[in-house]
Amino acid sequence: MTALFSIDPQAVRVVRAESKAQILDMLAACFASVYRLDRAQVQERIEERESLGSTGFGRGVAIPHARLDGLSRPVAVFLRLEEPVDFASADGMPVDCVFGLLSPEQAGAVHLQALAAISRLMRDDRMHQRLTSAPDADALYAVLVNVIDRDAA
Repeated sequence: MTALFSIDPQAVRVVRAESKAQILDMLAACFASVYRLDRAQVQERIEERESLGSTGFGRGVAIPHARLDGLSRPVAVFLRLEEPVDFASADGMPVDCVFGLLSPEQAGAVHLQALAAISRLMRDDRMHQRLTSAPDADALYAVLVNVIDRDAA
């Protein structure tokens, strides 16, 4: 079985952000540069989804997501924040991990499966601890890809 989504090493970053809007902007910029997508379109779709309700699902994690024309499979970006930022999460806690997901426009079930996989991954307290304590983006990528590949097997 293959992974439900792919994540490029360049799409895993440690960043400093001051606001939810700045995080969404960074996310769109990263998706655009790494996966060669139209930044404005990515930002518009992510913000459109966010306007329906915060994708901050609690425990310090947000999963901004959207569907987008022109993709052949789901792709992800992972941002670990240097300092937690308010994201209007369900539990009121600020986020320090942001896992962005973009899926093909017509990928309804695949998109939901990828979201569920990310949610399961991020609900694991040990995984969250590993992600928040990784020393840099390379270590973060190693942690993520190890789990993604294991879960796909």
